[in-house]
Amino acid sequence: MEYISTRGQVAPLGFIDAILMGLADDGGLLVPKAVPQVDAATLQAWGKLTYAELALEIFTLYIGDEIPKEELQRLVEDSYGTFRDADVTPVRRINNGLYVLELFHGPTFAFKDIALQFLGNLYAYVSKQTNSIIHILGATSGDTGASAIEGVRGKEGIRICILHPSGKVSKVQELQMTTVDDANVLNLAVDGTFDDCQRIIKELFADVAFKHKYHLRAINSINIARILAQTVYYFYAYLQLAQQGQSERMNFSVPTGNFGDIFAGYLAKRMGLPIGKLILATNENNILERFVNEGVYAPGEFRGTHSPSMDIQVASNFERYLYYLYGEDSVEVSRLMGQFTTEGSIVIPSDRIGQVQADFAAYGVKNDECLDTIGDYFAKYDYLLDPHTACGVAASDRLTEEGEVTVALSTAHPAKFDESIRLRGIEQTYPEQIGALFGKAQHQKQIGGSNAEIKAELERFF
Repeated sequence: MEYISTRGQVAPLGFIDAILMGLADDGGLLVPKAVPQVDAATLQAWGKLTYAELALEIFTLYIGDEIPKEELQRLVEDSYGTFRDADVTPVRRINNGLYVLELFHGPTFAFKDIALQFLGNLYAYVSKQTNSIIHILGATSGDTGASAIEGVRGKEGIRICILHPSGKVSKVQELQMTTVDDANVLNLAVDGTFDDCQRIIKELFADVAFKHKYHLRAINSINIARILAQTVYYFYAYLQLAQQGQSERMNFSVPTGNFGDIFAGYLAKRMGLPIGKLILATNENNILERFVNEGVYAPGEFRGTHSPSMDIQVASNFERYLYYLYGEDSVEVSRLMGQFTTEGSIVIPSDRIGQVQADFAAYGVKNDECLDTIGDYFAKYDYLLDPHTACGVAASDRLTEEGEVTVALSTAHPAKFDESIRLRGIEQTYPEQIGALFGKAQHQKQIGGSNAEIKAELERFF
């Protein structure tokens, strides 16, 4: 398997070089040169595999023999052996038309653990094999930071710096990051929004000389390994329900802000998974909903919401979808992304909007609607949704048709967002691991939002 850039100016790379490059050196995003295909017979054969066994099969399609299979198996088992549920990502039935795919049983109670436990172990493996230092730089809207830190804290040969928007993540998310006191971890609380943090990250990675000097590696979903790891749970959910006799074509409703989680579903569909609708659920920061419904990709006014991990205006994985929408034409993708940089918007011609709407349905959930969904489902089904999952469920309620079955992705444990849950008068008991965070000292540095300030901190840390 080889990996190429959406902008076409990087020579094909192997898997390990692709994950080390992160953001492509030409400013694009890396994608597989050819998407591996999974036929019906293979799907049937995978039906009784455990999550780790399934992950090994799917990763092998994208890695080949670049990592010996026994080593890859060890990485997979180490990554998922500590999850609190034996199924890793269990599927819960809510009613005849709705299931919830619980993705929060990893160490930081968020779906990011599924990819970042693997990527952290992968980086440790590469560091040991190549006798090299790995410096990880990432931005978070809340969950990525804690998951990434948990994946590499204390590991020899790895240092990690995470940027988060000061005051714009939940208290539990902040504590999960900043109560870590390992010497290889640096938390920077940045004045600004997540989009500011993400822009800084992309610009620093685009500074190829700086990137190479400090051996910078990416953990955000610009890293293709993140996307590949997230395809696994789409297959697993489908296979679990198929084993239970669910024969209807399944929709997936995905709360998303950065387009990574739903792009993984899109990639799974391109691989051959028989997905019905991919429902893209946003909050009031609804740039992606407007793109699907109107063909216009342009940031709007930033809104703080009850689902802060989705408070994103510029979706870093959007370029990967553009690449496929435009028939893998890297020249056109380069032109469109250049236009976005200079003009601040991309408008899709009418002859392509039909394809977008064939690929996705979209719905933007208002703040009160999100909270109402939490309250309604708790009252009716005794099932507590976190506000991001509630956006996915609300979108499913709006867009799932009679007789269809939708799997809503539950991206975080509700304890991570108690501020929102309490607004509907619901009290919950924190899991022991989360409750213990409130008594710990925090370690973070407040910093302005300029590239120069971040660079200076990185130079001191690395």
